[in-house]
Amino acid sequence: MKPALLLLIAAGAAFAQNTTVGKVFDDQLKMVESEFVPAVEAMPEAKFNFKPANGAFSNVRTFAEQAKHVAAVNYICAAGAKKEKPPVDTGGEAGPATAKSKAEVVKFVKDSFAYAHTAAAALSEDNALEMVKSPFGGPDQPRAGILSCVIWHSFDHYGQMAVYLRLNNIVPPASRGNQ
Repeated sequence: MKPALLLLIAAGAAFAQNTTVGKVFDDQLKMVESEFVPAVEAMPEAKFNFKPANGAFSNVRTFAEQAKHVAAVNYICAAGAKKEKPPVDTGGEAGPATAKSKAEVVKFVKDSFAYAHTAAAALSEDNALEMVKSPFGGPDQPRAGILSCVIWHSFDHYGQMAVYLRLNNIVPPASRGNQ
């Protein structure tokens, strides 16, 4: 076997020994947070209530509503994974009606990711597959499955919000090095 391949295998084994289920989820949260939060911050406050008007965009959320929705679901899913109630008023899945300014929405988004990190930290090999009540009704779900919603759901809406930014001639921060 080639020395470089042996080194790669050894490095992978060392990494795996220092990795936990919670760290894997936390790293994924950091990745989506590092793209989502700067995208929210990139939209000027004057455009925060923008939503596309042309094409097949009837009944869509505004940019701010998208951000608040993601943050609300972050709280709901993280709380479900922790088997507790969300620590803030999420306004259901819509986000709190009181968060109106850009600063308030950005804070709500950042705080939701901080709370989701606490849920990732609480995830372990022993409890990741533990069945807990789904925060959205229906059958019970594994804790890790509920927490994974924060990741895929945030990226889903990030894609929509990236379109909103581009419709306002703003390149999303995550794409600025890739032009």
